[in-house]
Amino acid sequence: MITVLFFAGQQELIGENKLERPESHIKISDLKAKLMEEYPKLSLQHTMTAINEVYAEEEEFAGDNDIVAFIPPVSGG
Repeated sequence: MITVLFFAGQQELIGENKLERPESHIKISDLKAKLMEEYPKLSLQHTMTAINEVYAEEEEFAGDNDIVAFIPPVSGG
């Protein structure tokens, strides 16, 4: 099982700040595709991803008991 964390507008779109997913080994790009299919208004195309608080690339895999965070773009000044 993988825990997925969401922030800001992502939380509002899916109505949760985290989800427990049944996957035990999945590529980040595949996880994003599954989530965007399940939640059509959710866009994860421009998000940073972290696995267990370490930034991860699209081709990396999340495994059982990992925590995946999708971090939306931020701006400020």
